[in-house]
Amino acid sequence: MAEVKLSQSDRMSVCWRHQFLQGSWNYERMQNGGWCYAMIPAIKKLYSTKEDQAAALKRHLEFYNTHPYVSAPIIGVVLALEEERANGAPVEDTAIQGVKVGMMGPLAGVGDPVFWFTVRPILGALGASMALGGSILGPILFFVLWNVIRMAFLWYTQEFGYSVGASIAKDLSGGLLGKITEIASILGMFIIGALVQRWVSITFTPVVSVVTQAEGAYIDWANLPAGAEGIKSALEQYSALGPAGLNVDKVTTLQGNLDQLIPGLAAVALTLLCCKLLKKGISPIAIILALFAVGIIGRLAGFM
Repeated sequence: MAEVKLSQSDRMSVCWRHQFLQGSWNYERMQNGGWCYAMIPAIKKLYSTKEDQAAALKRHLEFYNTHPYVSAPIIGVVLALEEERANGAPVEDTAIQGVKVGMMGPLAGVGDPVFWFTVRPILGALGASMALGGSILGPILFFVLWNVIRMAFLWYTQEFGYSVGASIAKDLSGGLLGKITEIASILGMFIIGALVQRWVSITFTPVVSVVTQAEGAYIDWANLPAGAEGIKSALEQYSALGPAGLNVDKVTTLQGNLDQLIPGLAAVALTLLCCKLLKKGISPIAIILALFAVGIIGRLAGFM
């Protein structure tokens, strides 16, 4: 069988479609629809039978979520791996998915500060300053420069990923792909674990104890001096006593005790529970609905 290669026009088609990565974003698998849509030109070129094409489409409908711009090098690597697979290399589904999952977490943390918090604000400030000066070139300059930078980054980083991915796939016999997949998976799990505390928020409101504080351990609002002197005194006392000095009673909640034991313990436990349920085949939609129900009931019952 003749070797199948992705041409530059094939890769350009993928890059163009990849712009619409978030076009069918969903709560179950997030960007999987946009990813699969981008891969269609490559799948049609690499696989000739309907069965192989359907299997490839199914392979790329798994969960995927990262920053839409830094996704380009990931799709470049995957294109190279799919190309090698189509030509008979022993590239398994788990290896392709492992590379995607392992890369999407670390790269997602790079995309936001680079594009949303640096490049776009700088270009926006430049365009806004020109617009305030009465120049119509301000918004036009912003639009043109932003899209030139965006498109150039998408294309060249995809090509970089494609070239690197080809090198990885050629060393299959040496186990390089397995090592890369393992490292990427470990790094991905580490990043996800570190973000649990940021993404998952649980607060248990039951009160464990209420203790009346001694005089001097709280701000005596009734006896503060009038006017500016009172405000100054309150600020000075707050600086010395901290938030505990705002109230006469010191209230200890269940959440406060858990945070003293291990901060974020409930969030980690909930994440592990969801992972276990997913492993048992429970639908993500069912888990989401159950979390909504528990949250609403907990709020109404007063323990969350």
